[in-house]
Amino acid sequence: MVEAVVTPRGRYVLELGHFGGRNWQAALPGGEHAGARQQLDGRVVIRATSDAAIERARWMLALDDDHSEFVRRFRTDQLLGRTVRALPGLRPHRLATVAHALLRGICGQLIQSSRARQLERQILRAAGTQAPERDDLARFAPARLRAQGLAMERASALVRVCRTLDLERLRDAPTAAVAARLGRERTIGPWTCGVVVLAGLGRWDHGLVGDLGLVKLMSALQGRWVEPAETADLLAPYGEWQGLAGAYLLAGWSRGLIPGADPDTARLVRSRHRRAA
Repeated sequence: MVEAVVTPRGRYVLELGHFGGRNWQAALPGGEHAGARQQLDGRVVIRATSDAAIERARWMLALDDDHSEFVRRFRTDQLLGRTVRALPGLRPHRLATVAHALLRGICGQLIQSSRARQLERQILRAAGTQAPERDDLARFAPARLRAQGLAMERASALVRVCRTLDLERLRDAPTAAVAARLGRERTIGPWTCGVVVLAGLGRWDHGLVGDLGLVKLMSALQGRWVEPAETADLLAPYGEWQGLAGAYLLAGWSRGLIPGADPDTARLVRSRHRRAA
């Protein structure tokens, strides 16, 4: 094992970027793994199986991606301001491979997030790795993924993309080109593209359009149930920061920090929408 102590660039709170509390653990390709914890002085201690694993963990934790400009620009924003001021150290963590991000994006199309994560875990177990690369997923027959619980169209799209596209090379392509290429698949929409860009490529310029949490938030603000595509209008004002803005909106929504966005209002609006449908 090797160890590195890293000073993050800008404000940074490790535990805000994931759901594992103060300690972060991740499996990496090739059987490697890494773990991290943040000291009281703000520095992050990374322990990993190799120097290469240290570097990958550093990228996954977004330690070098200073978002101080985002905090400065939006700390007084009407919607985001309270959240930015309360959680200035939030940076979403990334997945080890683009293939894993694609898998999460396709599984996450399910309405229930708990079921989506369960399905993702099942497929990872079947693949024999927690950090799948394209070949780990390309070798599946769609019918086998269907047996795991993934809808046939989604299973076929996942396998087809992994067999025909070098996913890691997407890191060298502009975000618009990545979204356009993935969007050619009928079952891959803006939300899945957003997951790939945010969690797989580590970029903040493509929002999670259609995210159910954002749909609920926007519906509470509008007083009517909005269509998933309408959340693009919620994110558009944040421009090249819209992916990060979406993460802050979701964090603020879950903590009651978005002015005028009451979960009770969202539930009432959704109930009215269902009755009218």
